[in-house]
Amino acid sequence: MHAEISFIGLFLEASLLVQLVMLLLLGMSILSWALIINRRKVLSTARSDADHFEDKFWSGSDLSRLYHESNARRDDLAGMEQIFHAGFKEFVRLQKQGRAQDSILEGTYRTMRVALSREVDRLETNLSLLATIGSISPYIGLFGTVWGIMNAFIALAEVQQATLSMVAPGIAEALIATALGLFAAIPAVIAYNRFSYQVERLENHLANFMDEFSTILNRQVMTGAN
Repeated sequence: MHAEISFIGLFLEASLLVQLVMLLLLGMSILSWALIINRRKVLSTARSDADHFEDKFWSGSDLSRLYHESNARRDDLAGMEQIFHAGFKEFVRLQKQGRAQDSILEGTYRTMRVALSREVDRLETNLSLLATIGSISPYIGLFGTVWGIMNAFIALAEVQQATLSMVAPGIAEALIATALGLFAAIPAVIAYNRFSYQVERLENHLANFMDEFSTILNRQVMTGAN
């Protein structure tokens, strides 16, 4: 309880600029944790949905039936199922137009590539903000520290006899700004690195599925041509 009162006391006695720095860092920390919780949920759901759809895809289900199941809830599709839906829809459309084999496969692959790019953009949403918080928070905290220490020494120069007890509160409030900067930055940096790695793995997973699906469609085109 004493530490809490001391912290609040130091905050209230700090200069206005240092108080603003502390509040800004506290807000950035709260924002980063909200983003961390949200991205963790999104990426976990994306991995689970990809595994579920991949199991269904390789279970031997007919592609047309699988497409109709996906088409029935096309507004809610994401990830691997969205890539499959977009690719198969384009494949059927180009086949009905009587396009050449190469044209059908190229158009289908290009459509799936666009779907993959949109999915990666969705997964990477707000990751750049996490990176920004992680990179600038220590410098904002350091700015508050420098300003607070500067004010402490200016006040110290105005008295005849200086003591440690006179300068200690000012230095302590300044160092709190640095601590808050690190408190905001460290989780943001760790989360950004972890989430970036997870997005990269998911992207590779989806890209591998896209290539395998293209191979299946290529085989269907070749079989139909024969």
